[in-house]
Amino acid sequence: MNGQENAEHGSAAEAQPEAHLLQLLFGALLSQALYVAAKLGLADLLAEKPLPASELAAATHSDERALYRVLRSLASVGVFREVEPKVFALTPTASLLRSDVPNSMRNGAIFMGEEWHWRVWGNTLHSVRTGKSAWGAVHGVEVFDYFSAKPEQYEIFNRAMTDMSVSTAPAIVEAYDFNGIETLADIAGGHGFLLAQVLKANPKMKGILFDVAPVIAGAGSMLEKEGVAGRVETVVGNFFESIPAGADAYMMKHIIHDWQDEDCIRILRNINAVLKPEGKVLIIETIVPEGSEPHYSKLLDLEMLTSPGGLERTAEEYKELLAAAGLRLNRIVQTKSPFSIIEGVKADGKGNPDDATA
Repeated sequence: MNGQENAEHGSAAEAQPEAHLLQLLFGALLSQALYVAAKLGLADLLAEKPLPASELAAATHSDERALYRVLRSLASVGVFREVEPKVFALTPTASLLRSDVPNSMRNGAIFMGEEWHWRVWGNTLHSVRTGKSAWGAVHGVEVFDYFSAKPEQYEIFNRAMTDMSVSTAPAIVEAYDFNGIETLADIAGGHGFLLAQVLKANPKMKGILFDVAPVIAGAGSMLEKEGVAGRVETVVGNFFESIPAGADAYMMKHIIHDWQDEDCIRILRNINAVLKPEGKVLIIETIVPEGSEPHYSKLLDLEMLTSPGGLERTAEEYKELLAAAGLRLNRIVQTKSPFSIIEGVKADGKGNPDDATA
């Protein structure tokens, strides 16, 4: 390799970090482009066949040239495909933005890109400097108080959470052995989709769905649709105050990560107060791996930092959290999704005395 070739090779190598950083910096625009595509329902319109940008613009009351530019940008990263000039088709990734497919992520894309959510991310520096939620700084109230006063926004959030449950529930049901649990309580279980999937896989099991009044009010149709309404007792309450008794296991999915340690300890102590001697606490969250390897939990952690003010945790941090509530980490069951099932038992109760990963 001569000097000129060396210089050219060196310039290309030096340009790679710059190109990488530029790609990351423009990631915010890609998130908004995905939001636009989801909000306008473009994937649903393309479900049957490719369509020109002009027809998509007419169907969505959009500016044709502007919409084409969004589609072109998304096609450049594998979301949609330009099969002819200004004619677009679905890709496997774009198909996840359809509203009528298993594992749809359309509602999640809408929630992530809504203006009232987007502004919170714009204040991440506030969270880093203070250690507190940016949501309160932006909106004047914290996230769950905001949602309680904004039913339309709360419904967008709930739909996104239901989509996430739909995509992860099969992996949870497959990974964990629910045998021996006669009654399972889903704490802050939303409309009960995950609970319903567990009950359908365990026909003799009964369920308790516990959440705040507005959420429980909307749960009936979900439980009826899933065919488990007759096996579920719905209970309204506040998990910071008390937890319904009578269950053999208490499940919480995507709840503990919403809160700082002191709040989590209050919730877990309330569960411990009604937990049977051989009962189980099942915390379904991501586990942050040690080191610098890429992992979904590390980006989700920034959403927790800025929005509810909570955090994703390592296995050791879950062990410490459970211990502070009088519980013991019994094992961690990995699933075929980014989420794990952290199983806790009473600190003086039965169970495998060794922390384990199944």
